[in-house]
Amino acid sequence: MILLQYFREFCSDVFERRRMIWDIAVNDFKARFSNSVFGAFWAFVQPLVSILVYWFVFEVGFKNPPVDNVPFILWFTPAYISWIYFSETVIYSSACLAEYSYLVKKMNFRTSVLPVVKVLSGLFLHLFFLVFLFLMNILYGNPVRLIWLQSLYYMFAMCVLTLGLGFLTSSITLFFRDMTQIVQVVLQVGFWLTPIFYSEDNIPRALMMILKLNPMFYITRGYRDSFIYGVPFYQRIGTSLYFWIVTGIIFLAGALMFRKMRPHFADVI
Repeated sequence: MILLQYFREFCSDVFERRRMIWDIAVNDFKARFSNSVFGAFWAFVQPLVSILVYWFVFEVGFKNPPVDNVPFILWFTPAYISWIYFSETVIYSSACLAEYSYLVKKMNFRTSVLPVVKVLSGLFLHLFFLVFLFLMNILYGNPVRLIWLQSLYYMFAMCVLTLGLGFLTSSITLFFRDMTQIVQVVLQVGFWLTPIFYSEDNIPRALMMILKLNPMFYITRGYRDSFIYGVPFYQRIGTSLYFWIVTGIIFLAGALMFRKMRPHFADVI
């Protein structure tokens, strides 16, 4: 009940301020590369180059065999682009209050929209790479399938998880400045604890049970289910239930922490 109450209040705040959130998110995306000549162009080039390098190293260089009869790069990319969005957005969200300190100091500004801005800002790039993934599958000769759109469900699930973590980490960072560095270290470890480079079939069963505790396991596998395996999300009832329980707890903890710390934000900036 408490979670539903907070979520309802949060949705109401976002809807009322939707235009402001959109404008700040667009400016936020542009500002990341405002000091470079080509601007936001680099936001798209860097991940594309990374994917190209992985393709060259693993398919051309090491000649990795197909995974479940799927070319390695086609199997790898869905999980990779979901992790890129998640990790970058969590890092940016953790520092969003300090970054927008001039807004936080305004008494009538609703600071809870700032983590939302970071989630939305990151979606601009992520949606581009979803389209890129559609094109990759077509170029590899795969017929267009309706289940590809299931990735939008997993994108929404990832946004809710990321937002909860954004509330939690951003409210702590102002009082403990090392939090951003801790988040980066945890994400580096989390990258290798998430089956992005390796297949679930190659992991011992006991270890796999531990890895499934990571909520991003559900997301990365969900993206592959949508583009590679064609498994509908409702066939993952157990992992879906676990993911939403954990995400709900994270969101509630983040919302409570943010609400508790909010009166003190302006004092420590």
